[in-house]
Amino acid sequence: MAIFYSNARFFKLWLKPLLLLCSLWPIFAMAQTWPGKQPIKLVAVFPPGGSVDQVSRIIAPVLSQQLGQSVVVENKGGASGVIGTSSVLSAPADGYTFAVVFDTHGVNQSLIPNMPYDSKRDLVPLILVGTSAMVLTANVGNEFKTFADVVAAAKAKRNVSFGTIGNGSLGHLAMALLGKNANLEFSHIPYKGGGPLMTDAVAGHVPLAIGTVFLSKPHIDNKRIRPLAVTSLKRVPEFPDVPTISETGFPGFEAPAWWAVLASSKTPPDIVKRMNDELNKVLQNPEVAQKLSAQGIELSGGSVEKAKTFIDKQIDTWAKVVRDNGIKPD
Repeated sequence: MAIFYSNARFFKLWLKPLLLLCSLWPIFAMAQTWPGKQPIKLVAVFPPGGSVDQVSRIIAPVLSQQLGQSVVVENKGGASGVIGTSSVLSAPADGYTFAVVFDTHGVNQSLIPNMPYDSKRDLVPLILVGTSAMVLTANVGNEFKTFADVVAAAKAKRNVSFGTIGNGSLGHLAMALLGKNANLEFSHIPYKGGGPLMTDAVAGHVPLAIGTVFLSKPHIDNKRIRPLAVTSLKRVPEFPDVPTISETGFPGFEAPAWWAVLASSKTPPDIVKRMNDELNKVLQNPEVAQKLSAQGIELSGGSVEKAKTFIDKQIDTWAKVVRDNGIKPD
């Protein structure tokens, strides 16, 4: 009887670990065989032609070469990236479907009601690809020659209008943050994307425009619009003579655009780690670095933890701006 009790106790002692090991075995096996024979999909959460599309297509061929597996880009735009990101979360969390996102990912949680996912809980950042300054520009024919001119007009309550790529976009929130903190009065004009915004900025239909270096640089180079200030903490190589907002009387002001690659938080940890390693190698590729830099992107890279810390801070920062200014989606 004592022997039977002892054996039963021994069996119960090892049963739970054995069952746990059995339940985890498919994940271990998946991570060891990944990427297998199935193509990997990068879902660019904005339509073709924009910066998210460009980043995805710069990364994909080098990642494919490194993994020895086909990597395809699928554009799935809509709702500031929510539709594409939702599609990634609807796919199996097996390491074959990832999202390439823009800075709107850091705003959507606080701006869009009834979000179909939780941006912090349901997604894990694989890597922060890079950041870029936003550039505040003026039409070359109007009164604003410097950022100080803009501040003076806003302080005088002269209804200074600025255009952005849309309501709740980073440009909109950056100007709302600046206005709130410095008691400056601005009037926001939302456009449906960068193309219409730049068309009106060049034509002088909107006095000021704020957009990424990627969006603004061609028109600045053609001397159709004038750069007044950038939203990064340090000056950007593309416009070394253009001051930061931080150095023009608003110390510490920062509003970076950014790009990242995300996965479902249910993705096996070994695959998350492997993808982080591979994506860091991609960013270290000289051709990739040159192409992304040409888009005005300052490369970041680094660990999953670094990316998560950055993105979580963006989500928290812009949530407060949305609340404080009562900003609603279109």
